[in-house]
Amino acid sequence: MTHTLQVDDALPVHDLVGVGFGPSNLALAIAIEEHNLRAGVEAEVSGLFLERQPMFGWHRGMLIEDATMQVSFLKDLVTLRNPASEFGFLSYLHSKNRLLDFINHKSLFPLRIEFHDYLEWAAAKVDDVVRYGQEVAAVRPVRRDGAVVAFDLMTASPVGEQRVYRARNLVLGMGLEPTLPPGVVAGTRVWHTHHLLRRVEDLAVAPPSRIVVVGAGQSAAEAVAFLHTRFPEAEVCAVFSRYGYSPADDSSFANRIFDPAAVNEYFLAPRAVKQMILDYHRNTNYSVVDQELIEDLYARAYQESVRGRQRLRLFNVCRVAEVVENETAVRTTIERMTTGERVELDADVVVYATGYRPADPARLLGDLAGSCRRDDEGRLRVERDYRLTTAGILQGGIYLQGGTEHSHGLSSSLLSNTAVRAGEILQSLVTRRRGRLGPWAQPSAPGARVPEAAEPSPLLMQRLA
Repeated sequence: MTHTLQVDDALPVHDLVGVGFGPSNLALAIAIEEHNLRAGVEAEVSGLFLERQPMFGWHRGMLIEDATMQVSFLKDLVTLRNPASEFGFLSYLHSKNRLLDFINHKSLFPLRIEFHDYLEWAAAKVDDVVRYGQEVAAVRPVRRDGAVVAFDLMTASPVGEQRVYRARNLVLGMGLEPTLPPGVVAGTRVWHTHHLLRRVEDLAVAPPSRIVVVGAGQSAAEAVAFLHTRFPEAEVCAVFSRYGYSPADDSSFANRIFDPAAVNEYFLAPRAVKQMILDYHRNTNYSVVDQELIEDLYARAYQESVRGRQRLRLFNVCRVAEVVENETAVRTTIERMTTGERVELDADVVVYATGYRPADPARLLGDLAGSCRRDDEGRLRVERDYRLTTAGILQGGIYLQGGTEHSHGLSSSLLSNTAVRAGEILQSLVTRRRGRLGPWAQPSAPGARVPEAAEPSPLLMQRLA
């Protein structure tokens, strides 16, 4: 049960509206649900989440059938914040009658497709506070007496329907955007691994004879193994600048870099120490591969060399110098970095596993971005509670779920700290609300449900334009 506030134009006002509904904002929705079950009506938090996808989905393009998670199932949406939560992975297993089978499996790392099913299961339990198919196109300030007292989120649906949602606080969980090297443009035959499983279906009619995979990290290695198995007659060429795939450091001590306590230490550390920590521990997350997968790929390459038919070709210490796509192939020029020697290959597809970058909040915030403080390197300044440092005229908070590696460390875009971060953001919002209720602080009648957004009137749209 949640409450909203009413203002003079009758547009419902939520305590917070979350942009995006991936694991981070899903964890926040659950934290709010559990908070409201304990809190009295006056202390309840009204939250709503807007997601452009038509349903919940998380990295669907890499849900390879036998791929496992790289983090323990205990780092789910809730356990590190509330081990007794009914939204935990173990509760999910119990609901699916697989708890004993999972225990007997003796693994901390579930299949990725299983963990995705868990996320969908959890999302379904809080779907009353999510509006799918709503892409936030712009955020506009709502002003009163010179202060920004709320935010209006302008959305559009796939059928062109426009709506306006109003919030005192924003939580931006906009996720990650796939990146390609400079000059590379995605096309029919040039893909990013983000779309791998969807695009690979296009090859079903005419199986490929050669595929090039670019990258040295986990996604690249998984794509190589998957394509090598999926197309048993095709040559799969792996191109990376390292001498070989490097193993991820998932040792017990190194994993402490993802602990909630490490976030505190990182946040308080001097800038030089922050950089040192990132440099020391990049091999826990960036351009590294699970040891088991490395051994599997090496075994494949070795067995093929014994048989005399090399389908898995490793172009190490190399880079892709040029890709030229035409109607029938992609002419791929591979350059050996030590000698400058070049090899040209005609491939059916080139797959880039070249990572992601956090979505830029400033793009969505528009003019409001000018009220967000930046450091001397131009990065958004973020407080310990994940709230952007903003000008005094903004009464509400803008919180980030992701894009905070420079301020909070390596767990910024990972699942490891998701549950704890959601609790910290919620606690920040509740604490700040107690200290400053603002002009719209009278709750609606007890038992009021989270309402739909108001249809924007032509007058309101004109005023916001």
